[in-house]
Amino acid sequence: MLDMKAYGWYDALNTGASKGLLPARVIESQREIYTIMCEQGEVTARLKGAFYKNKDSENHRPVVGDFVTIQYNPSGVSLIAEVLKRKSQFSRTDFSGHAEGYVKTIKEQVIAVNFDYVFIMVSLNHDYNLNRIKRYHSVALQSGAVPVFVLTKSDCDEAYAQRVEEVKETTGSENVYAISATMGMGLEALRPYFEEGKTLVFIGSSGVGKSTLVNVMAGDAIMKVNAIRASDSKGRHTTTRRQLVKIGSGALIIDTPGIRELGLFDASEGLSMAFTDVESIIEQCKYSDCRHVQEPHCAVREALNSKRLSMARWKLYNQLVLENEWGKSKSIKKKR
Repeated sequence: MLDMKAYGWYDALNTGASKGLLPARVIESQREIYTIMCEQGEVTARLKGAFYKNKDSENHRPVVGDFVTIQYNPSGVSLIAEVLKRKSQFSRTDFSGHAEGYVKTIKEQVIAVNFDYVFIMVSLNHDYNLNRIKRYHSVALQSGAVPVFVLTKSDCDEAYAQRVEEVKETTGSENVYAISATMGMGLEALRPYFEEGKTLVFIGSSGVGKSTLVNVMAGDAIMKVNAIRASDSKGRHTTTRRQLVKIGSGALIIDTPGIRELGLFDASEGLSMAFTDVESIIEQCKYSDCRHVQEPHCAVREALNSKRLSMARWKLYNQLVLENEWGKSKSIKKKR
């Protein structure tokens, strides 16, 4: 019998499991067919009919990483009976196949759930950008998991120690590491995150070295690595299916298409956590509807003039707020 704790099962889930059903975790999803891991090992499963009767339950259908209960069938396809409470999740905006400027309804698409750490991968070459890092930070905080910043290819940047301090100052996080997977630099500091039963996801541009890092930590080539272009340090996405992979240390890696290009779908909480300094200044404005342009006693303009708040940070905050408001809106007008 497989101990489900090896697949991340935690005590809080026990109250959600119905009697007579087996606990399981979704490790792969392809259309309506799921591969799940349960006490009996790896099995194939489908959804019970109840999932199709409620149209509003689309985002409550299982995705990779979900903990579920099943009606186990030892001689055929098992049935997924219920999806248990999620402790973390990533969502992205779904345009339902329409071009961005012509979509009338924006939906939320849940693409990965129940992970413990979000590895924000940034390469110390053309990819290094503090604004992009801050954006990823907001998304990671919104997910409910712990952000971990990994600056890859540190052997290509002599100032990598300075980059680490920049990211720490920008994000307020101490979980910042500079590594070179190919040279074996800095990897020991990451090993505590790769414990048995812990689940990780990776976000970042293509070509930053995610697959290389996973392969090195796993001690095996479990993920395909593609070459990157020298002109812009970009690579092609190597992930083509949604899956959860277990590596030698016992850690679990969620690998799913689209997770690198996450949009801000109602990331209000994550933005507030990432920009507590900015929102604290906004609260000091005399008028609650202050636009921070010409209104008297505007704390934001005072902070900008005194350099207590940088213009770059203020612009980034406004940019992400606008993107977030657009992303969570259920209907938008066509672009003129």
